[in-house]
Amino acid sequence: MITIEDGNNTELAKVATGDIAKPAKPMTVGQLEYALLAQFPREDAEEWDRTGLLVGDPAALVTGVAVALDVTGEAIEAAARAGANVLLTHHPAFLDPPAAFSPSYALATAPGVNVYAAAAKGVALMNFHTALDASVAAGRLLPNMLNVDFERVLVPRASDERKGYGQLCSVRAEDKPFRLAHLAARCTSVFGRAPRVWGDLSRKVDSVVMANGSAGEVLAAALAANADVLVCGEVKYHAALDAAQAGLSIIELGHDASELPLCALLAQASIDAGMPSDAVFILDQSDNWSLPDATRI
Repeated sequence: MITIEDGNNTELAKVATGDIAKPAKPMTVGQLEYALLAQFPREDAEEWDRTGLLVGDPAALVTGVAVALDVTGEAIEAAARAGANVLLTHHPAFLDPPAAFSPSYALATAPGVNVYAAAAKGVALMNFHTALDASVAAGRLLPNMLNVDFERVLVPRASDERKGYGQLCSVRAEDKPFRLAHLAARCTSVFGRAPRVWGDLSRKVDSVVMANGSAGEVLAAALAANADVLVCGEVKYHAALDAAQAGLSIIELGHDASELPLCALLAQASIDAGMPSDAVFILDQSDNWSLPDATRI
C-alpha cells in the first residue's frame, strides 16, 4: 500500500474489490484526457515521449479509473475485473510502436500483447510520464516525503522555472547534524526498501538533490550545484562512480520505488478532473522484484 504525507488526509492507495461505483456525472475518456492534460500539458513532456490516450475510444463513458506505475497484463486484468475501463499509468504502454499485436507472447513482445489485451477488454490506456515528472506537484513529492526543504529546480523548463527535473533541497535545522547514514535510513523507512548508497555514510549532509526515476542530466546539475548527495531512482554505474569520486554521494532508491508515489498524484488528479473518489483506485505494483537476502526459504 502506498501512503504519502502531502497535506491531504486521503486514502487513495487501495485496491478495489468487485464493481466500483459509477461516476455520478458522466465523463468520457476523451474528457478525462483533456482535463488531465490541463494539469500535465503535453508541451511539458519530452519530445521522444508519449503522452495522453494511447489505446481506447475517447467517446466511451468512463466507468472507473485504475492507476498504476506500469502497463502490465495483470494491471489490465485487475482494472477490467474491478469495472474500470481506464488504466491510467505513469509509464507509457510503449514508446516505439509494437511490431505486432497478439494474445500470445510467442508472436508479439509484451507491449503488443498488452495493447491487444487492453483493446479486447475495453480498457483505455492513458499515461502522462515526463509531463508528470516535470510538474510542480511531482517536484515537491520526494522533498516532502523525506522531510527536506525545497529551494529550487536545478534543470527548469524554459517555459516555467517552477517545472523541470532535480530539486535542490536543504536539510532542516532541527535535523542537524545530519549524515548520509541518516538520510539512507530515512529512505529505507519511507520507501520500504534498502537503497544503494555511494559515499561515506558518516559524511555530514546539508544539501540534497531529489530526482525520481533516472538521474539523467540532474547528475551533472547536482555536481555543478556542489550538492552533498543526490537521491534518485537509478543512475548508470560509471556515471555514479565518477560522481562519487568528484564528491557527490548518491542514494539509489530503485527506479520503480522512486516513482510509485506518483500514482497517488495521478489518482488525485483524476478526482480533481471530476471523477468520484470511489471510482478511482491504485493498483499495488511494489512487488515486481525482491532482494534474495531478505527472503527466507
